Amino acid sequence: MQPDTQTQTVLTLARQKGMLRSSDLKEAGLARVVLTRLTATGQLEKVGRGLYRLPQTEASEFESLITIAIKVPQAVFCLLTALQFHGLTTQLPRQIWIAMPRGSHTPAIDYPPVKMVQFTGAAYAEGVEVVERDQVKLKVYGVAKTIADCFKQRNKIGIDVALEALKDARAQQKVSANDLWHFAKVCRVANVMRPYLEALE
Repeated sequence: MQPDTQTQTVLTLARQKGMLRSSDLKEAGLARVVLTRLTATGQLEKVGRGLYRLPQTEASEFESLITIAIKVPQAVFCLLTALQFHGLTTQLPRQIWIAMPRGSHTPAIDYPPVKMVQFTGAAYAEGVEVVERDQVKLKVYGVAKTIADCFKQRNKIGIDVALEALKDARAQQKVSANDLWHFAKVCRVANVMRPYLEALE
């Protein structure tokens, strides 16, 4: 394939995907050196290690999440990041919170800063919603699971955050009592959440 044809192919890929990984080129049988050349000439910009996009692309509000979803496919956005995603917190987390299966290593990502928690079994696998943003699939825990996680990790994020999320989710009718009970049991915090749930009924 001629260099100019390679260039066109890479730019077309970048347009289709929004965010381009160096591994995408490998899959398409293209040389990675094309990325270096396109970045040097300003036709692509480097967003992170091994991640590129077209320079005129407007930064999405989900850019940090997209970057992590591409680099760490098994990561599920959780806790403060999931609350923010669902519009259930006034806090702006400085880090992106992700859940990984027990025994995982913290991903080596320069940016954005990542805070990892490890979950096992159903606590990791249940309650995952897959949403698409800018042609990238993001895995994020649903509202009920996120609230149960907040109670489980209350020592890390604060009980006040968990309570605020619970009240807001019920007030905005984003979650049912049944779902909350279900995930309270999955996350083994039914006894902790019981008084708060009963107070809301």
